[in-house]
Amino acid sequence: MVGVLLGGAGCSTGFATADQRAALLAERGQYRAAADALRQDLAEHPGSVKSRRLLVRVLALSGDLGGAQKEAERLSTLLGPASPVPWIELGHAQELGHRYDEALAYYDRAAEVAPRDPSGPATGGLRAARWGEPELAEPRLEEALRRNPSDARLWHALGLVRVRLGDRTGGRLAYRSGLQADPGALENRVGLASVALLDSDAEGALREYDAILAARPGFGDGWLGRAWALILLGRLDEAERAVQKAVTLGADARVAARQRALVARLRRDGKHNRNR
Repeated sequence: MVGVLLGGAGCSTGFATADQRAALLAERGQYRAAADALRQDLAEHPGSVKSRRLLVRVLALSGDLGGAQKEAERLSTLLGPASPVPWIELGHAQELGHRYDEALAYYDRAAEVAPRDPSGPATGGLRAARWGEPELAEPRLEEALRRNPSDARLWHALGLVRVRLGDRTGGRLAYRSGLQADPGALENRVGLASVALLDSDAEGALREYDAILAARPGFGDGWLGRAWALILLGRLDEAERAVQKAVTLGADARVAARQRALVARLRRDGKHNRNR
C-alpha cells in the first residue's frame, strides 16, 4: 500500500528530489526521517503542494493522524476552500490508519467542496468498491460519472459494482457506456462477456471475446474466456485450440488444465462437437 499511496520514488541517487527521498525513506519504514526531509523542503519552499501532500500521507503512515490533519489544513490554505485535494489526502490518511468510515466521510467532503470535480466521488466510490462495499460505492461512482461521463475506467468500476449487487441489466448498461466513452477500454468488453456468461448467453460472450482478441490477440486470459464460451456451445475442437493458444501466451495453467479436463470429459460423455 505504501508504494501505491506514496507514488513510488523512482530514484535512489543523490540527484533525487526531496519528495523522492522522502518516499524512499517512507517505503523503508523510516517515517520520522521522511517527515523531516519534507519539513526541511517545505521550510525552503512553503508553496510546494507536492511535498505538503506527501507529508500528510507520511504522517498518517507513522500513526500521527493529528499531524496529518494539521498539514491537510495548511494544504487547504494553499489551494483554497474549493479544492478537493486536502480532503482526499485526509481520506487517504484515515484509510492508512484503517479508519474506513472516516476516510469515506472525507472523500464525501471532497465531493461537496468541489461540486463539479469528479475526483471526490470517484475516489470514494473506487475505494468503497475495493473494500467490498458495493452498496456504498454505487451512488458515489454514479455521481462521479454524472460529473464526468467520459471516464471509461469509472464506468467499468460501476459495472462491477452493479453486477455484485445483482443488477446485471445495470451492469451491462455501465459497460456499454464505458465502451461508448472509449471503444478501446476493453475491460468493459470483458465485463460484458462476464455478464453474458452469468446469463448463460454463450453466443454473446463469444462475440465479446472475439472483439477483445481482435484488438489484443496476445491477451491470454481472453483466449481462456473464449475457450469457456466455446465449451458451453459444444464446439470442443475450437475450445481445445483456444486453450492451447492461451497456454502459449502464458495464461493461468491451472485454469487451462481444468478446461482441458472438461473438454475430455465432455467427449467421453458423447457431448456434441459443433465446429465452424
